[in-house]
Amino acid sequence: MRDALVGAAFHLFLERGYEQTTVDDIVTLAGVGRRSFFRYFPSKEDVVFPDHEQCLADMTEFLAASGDDDDPVGRACDAARLVMRMYAENPAFSVQRYRLTREVPGLRTYELSVVWRYERTLADYLRARFADRRDGSLRANVAAAAVVAAHNHALRSWLRCGGEGDALGRVDAALEFVRETWSPGGDGNGADSGETEDVVVVIAKRKTPMWRVVREVESRFGDD
Repeated sequence: MRDALVGAAFHLFLERGYEQTTVDDIVTLAGVGRRSFFRYFPSKEDVVFPDHEQCLADMTEFLAASGDDDDPVGRACDAARLVMRMYAENPAFSVQRYRLTREVPGLRTYELSVVWRYERTLADYLRARFADRRDGSLRANVAAAAVVAAHNHALRSWLRCGGEGDALGRVDAALEFVRETWSPGGDGNGADSGETEDVVVVIAKRKTPMWRVVREVESRFGDD
């Protein structure tokens, strides 16, 4: 019945337009009563995003099952991949929804609230994992926003192409950029520079002129 309601709704949205379609229109076409509609969907907006509640629950469960040895940012990236897989399971429906949300401002606002819930879920997980860091809350919020932004960049690029091509490959590339930037696999603080810096300790008498200290350092380490 749930799938029948979604199918009827989108048939009418494409035929008449979203604003011109009522809940009564949807249940009539689906052959069910209004009570059945509201058993599955709190509002007409919710029928446009029928899979996000379950996906959010799956993401929350996935993050809760992470181990202490898991890279937190890597785990957050893997959680975001669950969302992309949801879209990729039904490309035609995903593209239809994308085009509909571009046309209806109210749906765009609703979609942004859904995205915010994903980001909040990721941020809550990362804050718990970064609790021992002085910058833990800031790092968690920024990293979560980066994961969502990278995911959405790949998702929208795929949707604009009509849902053709490798959706998961697109999001993998985008999320790998985030992981390399924020995971401790780099330098533990941000992007991996690929280099290590030498630290030189110089011992000199207090009255030694600075030019002599510099010359001594240069003579010993200038050729390295």
